Amino acid sequence: MGRFVNPDHSAFQVALNSEIYVDKTGLLNYTNRVLDTLDGYICNSRPRRFGKSITANMLTAYYSRGCDSEAMFSGLEISSAPDFRKHLNQYDVIHLDIQWCINPAGGPEQVIRYITEKTIEELKICYPEEMKEEMNSLPEALSRLSSVTGSKFIIIIDEWDVLLRDKAVSQNVQEKYIDFLRGLFKGSEPMKYIRLAYLTGILPIKKEKTQSALNNFDEFTMLGAGRLAPYIGFIESEVRQLCETYDQDFERVRKWYDGYHLGVYHVYNPRAVVSLMLRGEFRSYWSETASYETVVPLINMNYDGLRTAIIEMLAGAKTEVHTSVFQNDAQNMQSKDDVLTYLIHLGYLGYDQDRKAAFVPNEELRQELTTAVRSKKWNEMIAFWQESEALLNATLDMEETAVAEGLEKLHMDYVSAIAYNNENSFSSVLAIAYLSAMQYYFKPVRELPAGRGFADFVFIPKPEYREDYPALVVELKWNQNANTAIKQIQDKKYPDSIQNYMGNILLVGISYDKKSKKHQCRIRRWAAEG
Repeated sequence: MGRFVNPDHSAFQVALNSEIYVDKTGLLNYTNRVLDTLDGYICNSRPRRFGKSITANMLTAYYSRGCDSEAMFSGLEISSAPDFRKHLNQYDVIHLDIQWCINPAGGPEQVIRYITEKTIEELKICYPEEMKEEMNSLPEALSRLSSVTGSKFIIIIDEWDVLLRDKAVSQNVQEKYIDFLRGLFKGSEPMKYIRLAYLTGILPIKKEKTQSALNNFDEFTMLGAGRLAPYIGFIESEVRQLCETYDQDFERVRKWYDGYHLGVYHVYNPRAVVSLMLRGEFRSYWSETASYETVVPLINMNYDGLRTAIIEMLAGAKTEVHTSVFQNDAQNMQSKDDVLTYLIHLGYLGYDQDRKAAFVPNEELRQELTTAVRSKKWNEMIAFWQESEALLNATLDMEETAVAEGLEKLHMDYVSAIAYNNENSFSSVLAIAYLSAMQYYFKPVRELPAGRGFADFVFIPKPEYREDYPALVVELKWNQNANTAIKQIQDKKYPDSIQNYMGNILLVGISYDKKSKKHQCRIRRWAAEG
């Protein structure tokens, strides 16, 4: 066994030794099915602290002939698979961590040389008779070895994209690195020596002139994880089980850390959930990741509509994003859509596949992005925040006229003349209007199933503020009277859905008249029946 060629299982053993390990070995059922097929080229990108390295170590421990891992996997999900032993420790594995290689290589410029030399050295130890000839190309070495022995390799590359994300790495080095990967994986020759290729990092495969540099890879990303969705992070059933074990309120955990929607799965950041369970503190664990340093310059790029989109999402709205224009290049952002797409890949934003829209996933990320925005003292943010605080206070004080006037001003200032008389824009204005509420309330629930219908907005206070802040049930009416909105809330019993765990509730009816452009507001205290 070696460092890069046929490593042992010690790295994965560290994960198993930890107090919390969530079994993700079901992924091996998929990789076993695609061995030696055209589908055996996988790029699984996900944010930091989402278990990328643990997954790479798991694959290595299972497949590498450099170790005996049967006891390690006994009792885990994969051990019940019919072909569990068929593939266990049966293959030559090359495992590379590009991030780690930078330092011993002497810098990014030397990474390709370092990987090539060290891997060929270890191949010579494994195959001394077949590797007598001097070679300075890793693809060529693998090709010749395969032609002599018939051996095929599983190649696992962790942090495959680190050289592409680092601004300090020159474009020339990046291009040579992509050429190295293309030589290793692209074309008919690699099919003769590759049994499985698994790349993991933050970015999808880099694009060149809209075509993937490695278009033989199946990509599983935060935009669409496909069949690998349950292995991207923790899924809801796993988090529920942890909450039971560590006596945590699942609903509170969900509000703080849920939010990534990958197909039918709700996915949680594993690092945040594990930290909560072990420390018992509801807070943001995100800023402990290195990617946080990239967020402030990203959201401060001077692209039309970017700052407004960030503010909208902080207030609970979604914003349309064209993800296809992003070239998977962290160094050359060209538009608002590029920035938002990159933030999705970094995990700071979630992505609604049906609506093609970005949003802030949960309370943890809302705190991180709010901190990042406020640190730069945006004029737009300061103005919105001040007006929003005044509006929230007027609402809590049941000052109907002040609320109507505040909404009218925000509606006029925020929405262009073209979209002003638009019901969707009116709804967006309300989300922006209560932006300051986010420090006291969870993300507003839009169209919450309640009573006999759907409430437009429901603001639920965070546990620490429930004694001082009422829940808000808000109904919007277009070209109708605000009293009609209040009556609908009462008749359809919208507050019933939150009555069980809330104290005081305010009903807020808001109307907008398209012709006069006037806003009305009515506010009532909710009195539960019985």
